[in-house]
Amino acid sequence: MFVGREKELLELERLYKTKTFQFVILYGRRRVGKSTLITQFTQNKQTVYFTAVESDSKRNLELFSRMIMKLRGVQSEAAFSSWESAFDEIAGLSKKRLVLIIDEYPYLAQAERSISSILQHYCDTVFSKIPLMIILCGSSMSFMENQVLGYQSPLYGRRTAQMKIEPFGYREAAAFVPNYTLEQKALTYGMTGGTPKYLELFDDSLSIKDNVIKHFLTTTGYLYEEPSNLLKQELREPVKYNLIIEAVAKGATRMNDISTKTGLESSAVSNYINALISLGIMQRETAVTEEKNKRKTLYRLADSMFIFWYRYVLGNEFSIVTSDADSLYDSEIAGNLNHFMGPIFERMCAEYLGKAETLPFKIRQLGRWWGSNPVTKTEEEIDLVGINEKLASALFCECKYRNQPVEVPVLNALVEKAELWQGYKHKYFMVFSRSGFSKEIQAAARDRGNVRLVKLEEMY
Repeated sequence: MFVGREKELLELERLYKTKTFQFVILYGRRRVGKSTLITQFTQNKQTVYFTAVESDSKRNLELFSRMIMKLRGVQSEAAFSSWESAFDEIAGLSKKRLVLIIDEYPYLAQAERSISSILQHYCDTVFSKIPLMIILCGSSMSFMENQVLGYQSPLYGRRTAQMKIEPFGYREAAAFVPNYTLEQKALTYGMTGGTPKYLELFDDSLSIKDNVIKHFLTTTGYLYEEPSNLLKQELREPVKYNLIIEAVAKGATRMNDISTKTGLESSAVSNYINALISLGIMQRETAVTEEKNKRKTLYRLADSMFIFWYRYVLGNEFSIVTSDADSLYDSEIAGNLNHFMGPIFERMCAEYLGKAETLPFKIRQLGRWWGSNPVTKTEEEIDLVGINEKLASALFCECKYRNQPVEVPVLNALVEKAELWQGYKHKYFMVFSRSGFSKEIQAAARDRGNVRLVKLEEMY
């Protein structure tokens, strides 16, 4: 099933229809749907689709040669004598529009150190004159950004387009489970992190509990060892990265806290975190308007599937191995889902604000905020703040994912915290709720006039 990616697909089609040389760099984390997107795009197009493997240059050239011969309608195990000879053949096939896909390009670049220089030469001399469309695809984020797109790369400046493929947002994720309720769709999004491969696993004819047991809490489940497997594929010291991810998943968000909980030096933790950020597993977050203040920097897991796994799978292996997953879900997971979904609901609200067309002003910056209250001497937090400095306007948001309707005190507390923001002439408020709102807060919102209440069903 092909879901979403309409924007990316339209852009690839636009580039294809130019009938001129195109060199597209397409990259993103594993399981995010890059190959699926490319396969959809290349339907009914003359294509050489080559996927590099973790082997030597000779083996990769053999496989590349086989894909070229397949397009020519020839069944042959013979290989071209060199990469240059293979690219010469590609040039000969490109009299008519041809799409050349090199998937898992980092494997090829590691096997053949000169491949980027060879490609550079052909892009500059031969390929730029013919109707060839090349798509280089890779899952190693750091490699693609530094060794392909980076200034030091031989390929720097040759690309005509680049696409970083991200996990789906909650609205796109909902399309994978159309028969679920809105709350079940939100949970599915949270548990999968919006990753297409994981979304495809969830069966909306089953309950959330049954899907979790089947995929997370069973030794044969696809997601039972998924984070560990991903770390082993990408990193040299998975044990230390595991410690850091577990600490963050369970609430450590500052560098010192992470160092203390893992027993690792802060300098080492910083290096490990940078690697995890490059993989899209973690993210660095600064309080909105405080981008340059390192003291206002927190670290969070960008992939909520990792949060779920490190909270509820790691450490519960005995219950899973002994087929006690049913009681494990009931005792450890079911009652904690609102807590798990809290930060994820904030992300959903941020996505909603990014696409909403009826906001009181155009938001230029959006993020969480935290800081000290000089009056009460306490630390205050606001779930989301959207600002427009030029208009001196700010939108303060509270996001509540809980079973009960939101009451007036939540709005009053938000208004009080907004008083800490001086210099903003126009202040607006928005409260998001999974379970609706009491009559009292609805009346208070009407009386104030600058308050909007948003229910879960309005967000889809």
